[in-house]
Parts: sequence; structure tokens; C-alpha cells
Amino acid sequence: MFTGIVQGIAVVEDVTAATGLSTFAIRLPDNSTEGVTIGASVAINGTCLTVTKQTGNTLFFDAMQETLRLTTLGNLAPGQSVNFERAARIGDEIGGHLLSGHIHTTAKVVEILRPENNVTLWFEVPTQWARYIFPKGYIAINGASLTIGEVDGNRFNVHLIPETLRATTFGDIEEGMTVNIEIDSQTQTIVDTLARLGYDRPASPR
Repeated sequence: MFTGIVQGIAVVEDVTAATGLSTFAIRLPDNSTEGVTIGASVAINGTCLTVTKQTGNTLFFDAMQETLRLTTLGNLAPGQSVNFERAARIGDEIGGHLLSGHIHTTAKVVEILRPENNVTLWFEVPTQWARYIFPKGYIAINGASLTIGEVDGNRFNVHLIPETLRATTFGDIEEGMTVNIEIDSQTQTIVDTLARLGYDRPASPR
């Protein structure tokens, strides 16, 4: 499990592609790999991956075809930056909300607004996932726990403060980019339960 509090920015050092599998070598900042063991879980842009090898601060991960299909990891290239979070431990402070690291879908950045001292990002998700997105609800974007601002059909926005921009890759985000989305599990359970009871919330196309 993860908390959605991004612990830092890592850099992709190498990507080795094989049939149905890619191996990523990702360098974490100094002092970020203390206590890491083979088999440990680390969220890379919100995707839970398993450490298969370690060389200093560089961790190696394998991503199978299904993971590459459902997430943005298949587009990663050497030199790119990613958000990372090591798995939560019992007793850790939950500053965001509980995440599984299992990506539901991806979203496209459709607009970036830059009022003074903050940034507003607008995203567009596939229509079938809009049913789980509510104003003031939780959502995880590239592994960061964020609060949803406004919702307009299958589009929604989030408001970011300077610290979030500094501590994550959102500081370099651009229109047209694609991000990983993990829907809040409690929201999904409630919506799906109500749907089974006949109180469905139809997905509202833009």
C-alpha cells in the first residue's frame, strides 16, 4: 500500500525492452534506497513495481505487457523524471489517502492555468471513468494524492501549490501529456454498490 505522498523525483537511467516485458533502471536520490530489499514494492508514477535488482541508488523493475498497456510506463525513456514512493509501513503517517498502486486508466492534460503562486491542471479521462470523479473527492495522479477541484463531464481539475510543483514532476508538466490515474477505492466501491442497487450515476460525456 501507498499513501500518495510522493517522496521525491527519480530519473530513468535505462529501459530494456523484450517481448512483452520492459526492464527499467531508475536512479533514486541519495539516501532514498536505505533498507530496500529485492522484492520490495515501489510506486513509479503511481504504478506499484517490484524491485528485482539494486546497484547503489539505482533500482531495477520489470513491467509486463499488461502494465505497459494500462499505464504510461511504456512511454518512459532514459533521462525522464518520475515520481516515486516506497511502500508504506505500519505506523507511517497517512498524509494523503490509501493507494494500491494499481492504475485504473490514464488521463490527458488538456489545459494548464497559472494564476499567481499556484497552478491549475485540467485533465480528461475516458468517459467510463468519469462516474467515479467528484468535486472535493480524492484521486491519485502519477502517484500523488490530490483533491479534485471542479468536474465538467469527463474533465476535472486539481489545484497545485508551489511545494507540490517542487516535490513532484508536475513542475514540468505540459499540455498533451498523459498521466496515470488511480481512482479512490472507497468512491469506486460506493458508486458500484449504488449502481447494483439501481441508483446508477451515468457517465456524463462532455
